[in-house]
Amino acid sequence: MGVFVFLPLVLPLTALPIARLAERHLHPRRAARLLTTVAVILASCSTLCLGLLVVVGTAQLPGNPLPDGWSDPEVREAVPHDQFFGKAAIVALLVVATACACAVVRHHRFRVLAHRALDSSPARSESEVAVLRDTSPYAYALPGAPGRIVVSTGMLACLDPAEREALFAHERAHLAARHHRLLLAVRLAGRANPLLRPLMSALTYSTERWADEEAARVTGDRRTTARAVGKAALVSRRSSVPPLPAFAAGPVPRRVAALLVPVPPDRRWPPALTPAGLAAYVAAAGTALSALSALNAAIALFLVLKAATPL
Repeated sequence: MGVFVFLPLVLPLTALPIARLAERHLHPRRAARLLTTVAVILASCSTLCLGLLVVVGTAQLPGNPLPDGWSDPEVREAVPHDQFFGKAAIVALLVVATACACAVVRHHRFRVLAHRALDSSPARSESEVAVLRDTSPYAYALPGAPGRIVVSTGMLACLDPAEREALFAHERAHLAARHHRLLLAVRLAGRANPLLRPLMSALTYSTERWADEEAARVTGDRRTTARAVGKAALVSRRSSVPPLPAFAAGPVPRRVAALLVPVPPDRRWPPALTPAGLAAYVAAAGTALSALSALNAAIALFLVLKAATPL
């Protein structure tokens, strides 16, 4: 196992340059899917390696229920500095599990409370759009069965009819592409390994850009969509944005600027000698190296434990 068990814990350091290249040079749809895939694989590999270290650390604790052979010197030698890292991994894995559980509970609780509020409010209707009588301007996509578009009268009052059409098309794109799942997956990845947290802001931008492009396609007017996004950001309050895809989320000036220029081509795999291709290949290389390192460490520890465990 050796140092390979530590490699997936630090490989997420490559997440920041990957995120910057992807969000600037890839089509938003490709960037969002790439960032989510990279985050999930890197987080899974780092969590697996934490688990391997926990096995070594737990075997050293007195009174543990594991086989006696798991605490033999052969097992401890499989991990460098096992006395420190083995026991520290126990605490780290507990922190990761708690942080991920809290993120899932918070996400689920917000959805449940939001649906209950809609069901009990005068805004309830059979349509997908729920208009709330509220002077605070906000709009967001609320996933569920069915998904709803929640918008306040304060937001609608700030937009003209064409801009409202862009808003509704934007939120429908969030629901259709299930962007809330991508955001939750990357949020959990950031809880599993803090080095992956830069991907969250990049994914938020990419999903909002993805929805912006869908809104521009539906309305047929990129400038109207850009104007609607800009207006919504000027009147919205940051505190009113929920932990879900919202119309005024992300770096709005960059979103508006991107709508005023042509969108990057939506290629399945970009050419290698381009910034977009560099982002894709670096991401693929980093995730492959992380997966191979985690697999190597898992197989090595399995073989050591199998040899140390009496029949």
